[in-house]
Amino acid sequence: MGITYFSDYLKPAQIVHDLKAKDKVHAIEELLDVLAKEKRISNKKVILTRIIDRENLLSTALGEGVAVPHARVDTGGEMAIAVGRSEKGLDFDAPDKKKIQLIILIVWNPSLPGLFNHLFAGLAYFLRREDFRKRAFEAKDKAELLDILSEIELRLPHEDKIVSRAGLLKKLQEIELKKQKAPKAQVKTLQAQASLIREELDQALLARFDRLMERYGFAVADVEEGVCQGCNINLSTQMSSAIEGSNDIYVCENCGKYIVAAKKKKK
Repeated sequence: MGITYFSDYLKPAQIVHDLKAKDKVHAIEELLDVLAKEKRISNKKVILTRIIDRENLLSTALGEGVAVPHARVDTGGEMAIAVGRSEKGLDFDAPDKKKIQLIILIVWNPSLPGLFNHLFAGLAYFLRREDFRKRAFEAKDKAELLDILSEIELRLPHEDKIVSRAGLLKKLQEIELKKQKAPKAQVKTLQAQASLIREELDQALLARFDRLMERYGFAVADVEEGVCQGCNINLSTQMSSAIEGSNDIYVCENCGKYIVAAKKKKK
């Protein structure tokens, strides 16, 4: 597959250089208004509810001033994207507690399950770079921001690299375990939350997740001080170093479970 660019999905009218919103919900609604005006979406209320439900489940803030709120909803077309910049920044429940200055909102069609991962891979590569983020935050107008975002190249991720966030898979495990003990009245809500997460994850990843859950009762294990908590065996130094501070998903070379970096305990 050849290289495509983020700008292939983004027109100047889909960029808000200076968001008026003062909070997360209104910022998302402001960007959806832009997409509705451009006739990229027709069901704003449904999409807004879906995105907020997703945010309440697990914040889409990546940290370092960037958030990527999203929803998998029938758009009637390919994919709808809007970008907003907030000069002062907005509270988005980011993992690093920093205010969000750049919001990239994505709505994609259920018939295109791999498209979000494809897009997210390209975005993450560029947004990890401090110099790139700084230029986007300091863009003087809509045209300059579009020029900067147009540099983002989109490529399919390597097969051995799972783009989906590790936290998302771990949250799915937490919900699936709750479902096993929850009273009937709560199961429907938990099932809806699990479905939101499953829509974002690759089918091969989910198939392996479900097999591990069925066989062992859990599929995702923390890594603490270089040790997989699923089998209590030391990982190779190379893998242990790669996982530390990473949001990618890895597989334990000993027990075969998914492994993620453990949250650092508060002192």
